Amino acid sequence: MSYQAPLRDMRFVLHELFDAAGHCALLVNGLDRELIDGVLEEGARYTGEVVAPLNRNSDEQGATLHDGAVTTPDGFREAYRQYCDNGWASMTGPVGFGGQGFPQLVAANFHEMLMAASLSFRVYSGLTEGAVLALYKHGSAELQQAYLAKMVSGVWTGTMCLTEPQAGTDLALLRTRAEPRADGSYRVSGSKIFISGGEQDLSENIVHLVLARLPDAPGGVKGISLFLVPKFIANPDGTPGVRNALGCGAIEHKMGIKGASTCVMNFDGATGWLIGEANQGLACMFTMMNDARFQVGLQGLGIAERSFQGALAYARERLQSRALTGPAQPQQAADPIIVHPDVRRMLLTQKTLTEGSRMLAALCARELDLEHGHPEADGRKAAGKRAALLIPIVKSFLTDMGQEVASLGVQVYGGHGYIREWGMEQLMRDSRITQIYEGTNGIQALDLIRRKLLGDGGAEMAALQADLAETCAALAAHPELAPMAAVVRERIQEWRGLTADVLAATRRDVQEIGAMSVDYLQYSAYALLAGLWLRAAGAAQAALDAGTGEGDFYRAKLASADFYLRRILPRASMHREALLGGAGCLMALDEAHFAF
Repeated sequence: MSYQAPLRDMRFVLHELFDAAGHCALLVNGLDRELIDGVLEEGARYTGEVVAPLNRNSDEQGATLHDGAVTTPDGFREAYRQYCDNGWASMTGPVGFGGQGFPQLVAANFHEMLMAASLSFRVYSGLTEGAVLALYKHGSAELQQAYLAKMVSGVWTGTMCLTEPQAGTDLALLRTRAEPRADGSYRVSGSKIFISGGEQDLSENIVHLVLARLPDAPGGVKGISLFLVPKFIANPDGTPGVRNALGCGAIEHKMGIKGASTCVMNFDGATGWLIGEANQGLACMFTMMNDARFQVGLQGLGIAERSFQGALAYARERLQSRALTGPAQPQQAADPIIVHPDVRRMLLTQKTLTEGSRMLAALCARELDLEHGHPEADGRKAAGKRAALLIPIVKSFLTDMGQEVASLGVQVYGGHGYIREWGMEQLMRDSRITQIYEGTNGIQALDLIRRKLLGDGGAEMAALQADLAETCAALAAHPELAPMAAVVRERIQEWRGLTADVLAATRRDVQEIGAMSVDYLQYSAYALLAGLWLRAAGAAQAALDAGTGEGDFYRAKLASADFYLRRILPRASMHREALLGGAGCLMALDEAHFAF
């Protein structure tokens, strides 16, 4: 199954919804529209011609472990060499260490392409960017000098080592130890599991960021520190030096992303160095984790796009039955299945969820950029609040969406979708992990209510809702858009009331935080996408009013927005009714009575 990056839709989101050139001017990074488009066109060529053809075999062959060394699937090493040589690895890296300083608003499009082309391939490089960010923000000058440039270039990769057999989400149970040495380094001992790219044959060194406890650390999450523990200790000249006392004990045999090595990593008194302050490791790691959660959201988006492309191509070619209104192609033995309303329903669901999620990813990417690059402190602070609110929605909704769209892709193919040779079932298997790692989607929902909504009493959520209400007000006067604006305005008003209900309920009963969280996140996401689809409709109508030469593209946007508001947005009502059902019915059943 081939893949072509959706460049036209990406340009629509970048330039017509989010003014990427103006955004880059504010960040003072020298990118203009022509350069942005050129970079994405080259990214589309690389992902479509080099990476995408590797995806099928990566699933069949998988990553293998022999004598502690991992071999990646055929073609991965050559593709990764091109990835580094052509500058893709350094795309978002800090300029002072050889990076190109691309904003996330632009880079996220290339990263989506990578996810769509081969999620297994992207796994190996995905965490390096987050590790670079954590080291850049919290690492000492000495560690930065020794490791950052090589990591930015992709010659060395990075990992994130949190999870242990007994400590997944609950990091208070973490046992890995770090003992101080006289020379300022630490002796790190313990085992970590589910480490993406913990061992591989793509990069000449792997820099592990490891959470561990100091001997005198307080209990719980307040006693966790972050350490840089490289596979090879860097020499003064920047080359890999002595092999460290760590290794891969096993790789997991997984449901999907089989070409990516998911490792059990053993640290046997390995030499490491403290990043940031002692016992502040979780705060340092969250710098990396927020980037990782955004990237995982893009994984869901990439999977969805590729599944939609496959389903659309098949629906146009597969001949089965006749249209309900009579033969659409009388010269054929049957009509292509795209004429059937139910197939249209599935394809439009795929299309509107995928394109809506691309808009949501761009919204979040813009705020991530402004959090670090806005020229004014107040602007950075405001963007940080908005990004923090959006991250759990992006991670959770986009990965749930990716799984749904992949499942619909299988359904469009029918029996052929269930067969491996068509590639659709691989997308469904590959996407399943995205709902789990970097914090399960249930944890994202808890974070949204517990840390974000309750953290400021709903102030930032109210600000987001107000921004969307302004969009409604601005478009309500346009006769073609007024009906859509009315639907979205009514939903935002309901969202405000629901938010107040959630805040009140969680203050009455702490159990409501967990009982309401998933449905509240889902409601918020559907309402947020409604606002973004209204913005897209506004941009499309403006282009049509101006006499654009791309009328079909913009009319398709208007039709897609209409479909979303009529057929997808009503899902929000279900989530509202469910969460208002309360915690009582969840907690009333005695544990012993779940099964007899």
